[in-house]
Amino acid sequence: MPTLNGSTERQPTPFFKTASRMIVASVVAVCVFAAPAMAAKYAGIVVDAKTGKVLYSEDADSLRYPASLTKMMTLYLTFEALEAGKVRKDTPVPFSKNASAEPPSKLGVRAGQTITVEQAIQALVTRSANDAATALGEFLGGSEDRFARIMTSKARALGMTRTTYRNANGLPNDAQMTTARDQARLGMALRQHFPQYYSYFSTRSFTFGRQVIGNHNRLLGNVRGVDGIKTGYTRAAGFNLVTSAQADGRSIVGVVLGGKSGGARDAQMRALVAKYMPAASRSGSGNLVAETQDAPTLSASESRQVSTAAATGGSFNLPNSGPVPGARYSEETTRSVEVAYAAEPKVSASANPVLAAKPNTLEAQSQKLASLGSNTAIDRQVTNSVARKASEAVTEDEAAAPASGWIIQIGATPDKGQAMTLLGNAKEKGGKALSAATPFTVAVSSGSSQLYRARFGGFSSQDKAVNACSALKKKGFACWAAAQ
Repeated sequence: MPTLNGSTERQPTPFFKTASRMIVASVVAVCVFAAPAMAAKYAGIVVDAKTGKVLYSEDADSLRYPASLTKMMTLYLTFEALEAGKVRKDTPVPFSKNASAEPPSKLGVRAGQTITVEQAIQALVTRSANDAATALGEFLGGSEDRFARIMTSKARALGMTRTTYRNANGLPNDAQMTTARDQARLGMALRQHFPQYYSYFSTRSFTFGRQVIGNHNRLLGNVRGVDGIKTGYTRAAGFNLVTSAQADGRSIVGVVLGGKSGGARDAQMRALVAKYMPAASRSGSGNLVAETQDAPTLSASESRQVSTAAATGGSFNLPNSGPVPGARYSEETTRSVEVAYAAEPKVSASANPVLAAKPNTLEAQSQKLASLGSNTAIDRQVTNSVARKASEAVTEDEAAAPASGWIIQIGATPDKGQAMTLLGNAKEKGGKALSAATPFTVAVSSGSSQLYRARFGGFSSQDKAVNACSALKKKGFACWAAAQ
């Protein structure tokens, strides 16, 4: 019979013809019956990013594979390192043999070569480059495995209670799991904690050498209000998407996991944005995810060791304990924090020995409170000294809060005096960044308990508020900024 190239070959004998048909039929049957088992299951959620109210939910807490949504956490830790001054946008990121060997999508950088931190960010946001994600993980954590443990620890601290990371890029790993709710929480944390870097998620394309790399997120520029965040796909995960949208004073974050195709996933997200954006509130602070202590990434000297090792083909000869005690990297020692979306959790002093305790010094109590990690109800506080004299000038009334502009919050405690002292200490150490800021407390009822938020107001712009937070973080304080 004629072949595809025009030649002929002998007809098969009846036996072989029958056998061939049987084999083909068997293969088809296996594919047909195996397909449902391999098919990714759908899960989705839409959250009002100003109030935390869940507007839509379907299997939002069921475990799924994140695929390249994993890179959102890699970027979160990269932004954190940038904000802390551990790296700069122009810092070179070396590629090891391991990073260079990652399968596509990738940049194709050879082992021993480098790209800048900013190029790596852009590569993750647009092409979802696996090699760049691995290079960032190795650079920030010393090894990808170590970085994955840091990722998981950070997830727990952010309230992502059902997420486990095993690599920096999202390539298949049976132990790497997440939920739609956790991914919505991470999306909100990225926008809330790093407003100065969040615009990277809106990058439509970037030039790398002779390549012009476009963004995989097809909703950017095509759906009103959409400003990011990330796509993802593996065969086991299906087609995933986390989307942030802001319009008409409303703001939502939506998650679609397990789409059957890229087009079906995008169509579902379009429908969710169209239906639930009008239902979102125009009021609310949007500060739904408390900031946490910076991840223990490498010191400058250790980063140089990584760079040298990558360039020479050597190993990363780092101390086992890393730049901070090794327990900080242990997933087992990380406290899991359950956080509700729609409301602040109740805080009971009688049920919580940490809150019930009354240490003699602010340092002791703030260190214990720091171990809690939670959302806005129990914000992390780290202070190094008690500035009683400075706190005497702190206003004790919420009425002192500026009526407009930007505010920053540095903590919330069940003790008003402690909130006052925390403000005084921050005022003393904040220097010029807080010279014109107004300190005040805000009383918040949570069930039968009372909390006092420690805040500074009077910032005329987002940049000034973010800069004040950066200055305070360098002094050991937690801080997040928000519009009034």
